[in-house]
Amino acid sequence: MIATNAYAAINSKGSLAPYSFERREPRPCDVHVEILFCGVCHSDLHQVRDEWGGSIYPMVPGHEIVGRVVRVGSAVTRFKAGDLAAVGVIVDSCRTCNNCKMHLEQYCEEGPTGTYNAYERDGKTLAQGGYSTHIVTDERFVYHISDKLSLAGVAPLLCAGITTYSPLRFAGVTSGMRVAVIGLGGLGHMGLKFAHAFGAEVTLVSSSPGKEADARRLGAHNFLLSTNKDQMKKFSSYFDVVLNTVSANHDYAPYLKLLGMNGRMMVVGLPAEEPRVDPFDLLKNRRSVTGSMIGGTTETQEMLDFCAEKNIVADVEVIPMQYINEAYERMVRSDVRYRFVIDLASLK
Repeated sequence: MIATNAYAAINSKGSLAPYSFERREPRPCDVHVEILFCGVCHSDLHQVRDEWGGSIYPMVPGHEIVGRVVRVGSAVTRFKAGDLAAVGVIVDSCRTCNNCKMHLEQYCEEGPTGTYNAYERDGKTLAQGGYSTHIVTDERFVYHISDKLSLAGVAPLLCAGITTYSPLRFAGVTSGMRVAVIGLGGLGHMGLKFAHAFGAEVTLVSSSPGKEADARRLGAHNFLLSTNKDQMKKFSSYFDVVLNTVSANHDYAPYLKLLGMNGRMMVVGLPAEEPRVDPFDLLKNRRSVTGSMIGGTTETQEMLDFCAEKNIVADVEVIPMQYINEAYERMVRSDVRYRFVIDLASLK
């Protein structure tokens, strides 16, 4: 067994604290990765505090993982000791349903296995995440990453990156299209970077006028203040795609009105309350609302390769593991631009 140092939540009320456990020895198809950096996703906080219900403790969060391969199982063909590697939001799936066969494992009909706060396919082993020094995972769910990019900046690509890349690709975003990104946070800032890299005319839509300078730095050509009715009216029926990254409770209506003919709102934000949708807003211009969840294994590797080609990483603030509870409080206040990343050297 592999001795592993970590930080874990023991229940929904306490702070994250030092925790030790053992990872399994690599099976034939497993890759053993020493974790170097792990991004801090807002969903980590939700699950640690059981805000979505069903949390399993003790819980080691973290699903934006980059590191270096220590060793591999006898049947592994894609990795060798010393390679850089990454692990994302899921670590297994049934592999036999139609979606898995298409490498859309995030939509596994039996349900994918989360990197943490989930049981592995045996139904009894608790999966533990990347706020830890090691992880052992089947090579299908391990990704190659470039040594030309900041490893800390790569970590959030495994969730925030693929969560925004996948819907923009599905919507066919390309040069000449008009894309609006709603919200400038961990997801929104990656959405801006990708839409810009795909060649689209990109607009950030935000209720915070102070975010305009950052939006333009990150690739936005225009800035639209959502509280300004005249500005919103000016962009009525203008966009081909609206990428909605907002998880705060909000009405979809003002944003649907921004969509032109056959326009799509791609939803990746998760509000606590169900948003209101007026059917008349959908009827006009034949608009649609489409949800999207991370990406499958093939698309995730495609995204990482694209980022290496285009020199795209997340904007991050690197922290030691011991700062995680303060980081959570700052996330609640939206006091991060735009992703915390843990340096796991602080646990070794």
